[in-house]
Amino acid sequence: MAESTRYVTLPITGMTCANCVATVERNIKRLDGVRSASVNLASERASIEYDGSKLSQDEIVASIQRAGYDVARGEMNVLLRRVADSTEASRLEQTLLAKDGIVGANVNLASERLRLEYIPTIIEPIEIHELIEKAGFEIIESTGESKDAEREARQNEIGRQRRLLITGLTFTVPLFVLSMARDLGFVPADIATAPWYDWLMFLLATPVQFYVGWQYYVGAFKALRNGAANMDVLIAMGSSAAYFYSLPILLGWLKGHLFFETAAVIITLIKLGKYLEARAKGRTSEAIRKLMNLQAKTANVIREGREVEIPVEQVQVGDLVIVRPGEKIPVDGVVVEGTTSVDEAMLTGESMPVEKGPQDEVVGATYNNMGMIKFKALRVGKDTALAQIVRLVEEAQGSKAPIQHLADKVAAIFVPAVIGVALLTFAGWLIIAPPPSGDVSAFTRALINMIAVLVVACPCAMGLATPTAVMVGTGKGAEQGILFKTSAALERAGSLTTVVLDKTGTITRGQPSVTDIEMLDSRVDEDSLLKLAAGAERGSEHPLGQAIVAAAGARALQLDEPDDFTAVAGQGIEARVAGQSVLVGTLKLMTENHIPVDGVREQVEALERQAKTVVLVAADGNLVGLLGIADSVKENSREAIRELKQLGLEVIMVTGDNRQTAEAVARSVDLAPSLNGSQPSVYAEVLPGGKVSHIKSLQSQGKILAMVGDGINDAPALAQADVGIAIGTGTDIAMAAAPITLISDNLQGVPKAVALSRGTLRTIRQNLFWAFIYNILLIPSAALGIMNPMLAAGAMAFSSIFVVTNSLRLRGIRLS
Repeated sequence: MAESTRYVTLPITGMTCANCVATVERNIKRLDGVRSASVNLASERASIEYDGSKLSQDEIVASIQRAGYDVARGEMNVLLRRVADSTEASRLEQTLLAKDGIVGANVNLASERLRLEYIPTIIEPIEIHELIEKAGFEIIESTGESKDAEREARQNEIGRQRRLLITGLTFTVPLFVLSMARDLGFVPADIATAPWYDWLMFLLATPVQFYVGWQYYVGAFKALRNGAANMDVLIAMGSSAAYFYSLPILLGWLKGHLFFETAAVIITLIKLGKYLEARAKGRTSEAIRKLMNLQAKTANVIREGREVEIPVEQVQVGDLVIVRPGEKIPVDGVVVEGTTSVDEAMLTGESMPVEKGPQDEVVGATYNNMGMIKFKALRVGKDTALAQIVRLVEEAQGSKAPIQHLADKVAAIFVPAVIGVALLTFAGWLIIAPPPSGDVSAFTRALINMIAVLVVACPCAMGLATPTAVMVGTGKGAEQGILFKTSAALERAGSLTTVVLDKTGTITRGQPSVTDIEMLDSRVDEDSLLKLAAGAERGSEHPLGQAIVAAAGARALQLDEPDDFTAVAGQGIEARVAGQSVLVGTLKLMTENHIPVDGVREQVEALERQAKTVVLVAADGNLVGLLGIADSVKENSREAIRELKQLGLEVIMVTGDNRQTAEAVARSVDLAPSLNGSQPSVYAEVLPGGKVSHIKSLQSQGKILAMVGDGINDAPALAQADVGIAIGTGTDIAMAAAPITLISDNLQGVPKAVALSRGTLRTIRQNLFWAFIYNILLIPSAALGIMNPMLAAGAMAFSSIFVVTNSLRLRGIRLS
């Protein structure tokens, strides 16, 4: 990838439907240097890849504004010190404006205040502070900044829409009551026919039409100027037809029925629908906001030999941080002093606390249950695991799922098609339909039915069907420790037929541990045997020796230092421990040192049949015990494989280990043959390149499969699979090559990911079905005169709300 390639995410305001999305995308893609652009209606964000040598972010923002939309901004007011003169003020302004993401900067020399606007998805307040300080200015006070300035900007917009809605209801409700009262005969004839009655209705309708509904005129004008047609065009046309048709009747130039209330109700109902939709849409990203709010606000660090409390944004790599019981861990780091247990549920979805001690890594935003620890900060700010999770989920939410392309294609021609149907409806009712009965003229009847067609059509529901479900699904996944890097991965995981599991580090723990302790001398107990063997192995770098030392450490045994340590290649070690001559190793090591082993051969063979390595321990010429060591199966692996099978998936294990070991592990997790019995369930002695071949072979049989591995050794296989799922830890998230990453090493995340994907896909299909069937049924109904414009406006508003609330149901999906 060229060095000039850059990525930016921009929060867009003013979009109302799928046609708006297409307009913004089209205008961005027209720019020379843009390589790709994807706009998401639900998250209201544009994700753009571009050539930084040809294009600037300011030019991208300007193209969005020319299209009739804008970019959400955060505001800051900073009180400064050391602003000497206008030259200094100008220098600071230029320094700030040269930084990507800062779109406005103004220094008031008299008050020494800096007011600036910034794009929160590009730059954060802490970065702006650093920029000001590097320029040589001191910050006395900073106000107006927000950890979620984008959300704040959108909340301000929702507040404005709420005020417009209240205004609309204030005028529309009495207008509707006046109209219905006259139509139903509840008003005396002399009042109903009085000119002032009509003028009162006009006075009530006009503020709704041109104040509450002004944004629809502006949006329609900008859309048409860009050669497109969106929802604003339909609303503006429908409400204007009713309003302006009523004006000549009011002035006595024509005879007929006034439709001021129709125009006002259309605008107010749609405004109500959009307001409720905006509030519901805000809840689709609730999981992300919860994650963002988990971060500690302050940190206690050692500065100049004493403990000080500072904002978490000011923690630097290398700082020594102190965390007491009941406090949140502020940033990522490694423990240097103390022990504790940490609740990592927010990161991994695991409810059990994790023990932490010196050299163990801790992750920011997790909760310190007990014990005071001191740790060295390793990752701060945007580099923390939490920040990486938020970024990955936001990127997934901003991407487009393949299933959305159908809705995009329909949306591109939807509004022009609706306008065409509306004009045909008008012509049909005016020319072909039989003469109307009563006081309604043919023109009036045709106009009303045309208006109904315009306002009942809803491109919004189609545009929201997929992204709202994806936003909720990816957010739910993040809460469970499952990260989908793209919405395509979220969709694809729901179509899986087969899951291929690596063994080491996936089904098993990936490191040997002592599983069996068998005594051969009644004078020696288990602790004494372990202490003796671990003391001898204390200087060993062999994985088996380290496993023995770890087992002794788990029992808190105090180990003696070995003397005369000698490693015997391929056989074991010799050492003196606490005055005893100790041998730890194989049968061959014992026989060569004349230790009798005839009585233990059966025990050794029995353990070896279970794929365990047997280590014998002798002291002063006598065999005292033996240890069985194996890469132990994770406690949740068997349950995870059972859950995968319950989902109807075929489960296969592929490993580089020998067949005896592989089959022993497969038996321990109840990995039986495949569903049809024709496919082996275990492939053993397979090299990394061979894993890719096996996956290709399975794919050639029509299987849609996921490869589950550690994300590094299995990278080729993860890339070849239809869906790669990396088993990882929170601190390795950024390195994960697979499109799906499980933050914890719990294999049960795999069936959860599949269940979540299936639930999300089911919701998307429901949403798309509703969006399409709604328009398919109601547009003809309006064209046939079955639905009046006010009912049409209500139905249109309801359709979008239904889609969003249906997506929100995903938050309650059961994954186990």
